[in-house]
Amino acid sequence: MATSDRPGPTVFVLFGATGDLAKRMVLPAFATLAGDGLLPKDWALVGNGRGDVPHEDFREHVREALDKFGPHLPQRVWREFERRLYFAGGGFASTDPGSLLDVLDHVRTKVGRDAQLVHYLAVPPVAFAGLTHALGTHGLTERARVVYEKPFGTSPESFRELNRTVRRVLDESQVYRIDHFLGKEATQNLHVLRFANELFGATWNRRHVESVQIDVPEDLGIADRAGFYDATGAVLDMLVTHLFQVAAEVAMEPPARLDADGLQAARERVIRAFRPLDPAEVVLGQFTGYRDVPGVAARSRTDTFVAARLWIDNARWRGVPFLLRTGKRMATNAQRVSLVLRTSGQPFQALPTQSNVLSFSLSGSGEIDVDMLAKRPGVALDVEPATAALPLCAMANADPLPPYVRLIHDALLGDRSLFTRPDGLAAVWNVAQPLLDARPRPASYAQGSWGPTQARRIAAPHRWLLGQ
Repeated sequence: MATSDRPGPTVFVLFGATGDLAKRMVLPAFATLAGDGLLPKDWALVGNGRGDVPHEDFREHVREALDKFGPHLPQRVWREFERRLYFAGGGFASTDPGSLLDVLDHVRTKVGRDAQLVHYLAVPPVAFAGLTHALGTHGLTERARVVYEKPFGTSPESFRELNRTVRRVLDESQVYRIDHFLGKEATQNLHVLRFANELFGATWNRRHVESVQIDVPEDLGIADRAGFYDATGAVLDMLVTHLFQVAAEVAMEPPARLDADGLQAARERVIRAFRPLDPAEVVLGQFTGYRDVPGVAARSRTDTFVAARLWIDNARWRGVPFLLRTGKRMATNAQRVSLVLRTSGQPFQALPTQSNVLSFSLSGSGEIDVDMLAKRPGVALDVEPATAALPLCAMANADPLPPYVRLIHDALLGDRSLFTRPDGLAAVWNVAQPLLDARPRPASYAQGSWGPTQARRIAAPHRWLLGQ
């Protein structure tokens, strides 16, 4: 990496530093950046939380997190990494900053008085507003960047209230609303495949595409975050965040430029063309045994599964269904975007449906698959489905970055291309509003299945490509 691409001196403040999200995602991502030489020459990470934790104990906490979730840094790299870790206890509020101001003052004597501040809010959404107020009250917003985890609001009303709070304290250019699906290598490859290859770009419209499936089944449960999940559910945790954003990535018009302004504007413009969801075109589900999970209400009606048919009312996509599905405790773990191409049939007769498919696996480093009909070698003119696959990690000199690594690095550099904007989020909530006002009752489904059988009608007259 060119030296000019490295961020300047930086103090990274991690709120919720001893929480589950920080342990599983943020701290491992930061360690990966250190191991790959992508951090500034001068940097420090200050964890913040309610407890009064000595610096040494926090460093041990980080080491244990990396032992479990990776990466495993060489001893020399770890020693350099751990000496830059600090902890500021006592919480952080407008009325009481705890020890954060004192710790930051000490750290800046080592990193530099002019070091930029990057605040990362790895806390529940209910804490966003209070922390934002406190950053303004205690003078920690000048030339600072603030990264907000998702969801940015848990309802249209809470989104608007939080957005007003943020706008009173910060300039929009300082705000980084994270959605880690936008940081995935294969999500970004949607742009390249489409805009750099006319073979695919020319077919990216209603004339050639029959339907689009965005399918994110998960075989994992919610035991590690039952309290949060029971107050949120699949619709808020996945549909109005990740799946809508990925749909926008697929459906956007060509941006003027592949930079922050161009990509964000194109993404938000197409979201405004999303038709508000019809609850009759949505199936919710709850896996059997969900209410037995500690931390879940005994009579909970929280959805752990959602399948929805989304329509985009513009010239490019009018009449093409976008089929969105996600759920917990399903048959497998996958993250897949599939464009199902129309089958012409001429001069062939009765060709199998859903046989021409362009798919993107968003898992791991990503993979692009092209399903097509081909002649089976032999005397007869027999047509059969065939698949060509391109694992992105197999490309020459490939060095894929996990999504959290990529997005934190972009925040350090000040690149907002893969972060969401408030106008797009406001439009998302408008799309979701009819469903939130009239949620269908969740149907029960067996753990290890493909969700409620009722979800098959969402993909009718055809089928979900995964599973059923």
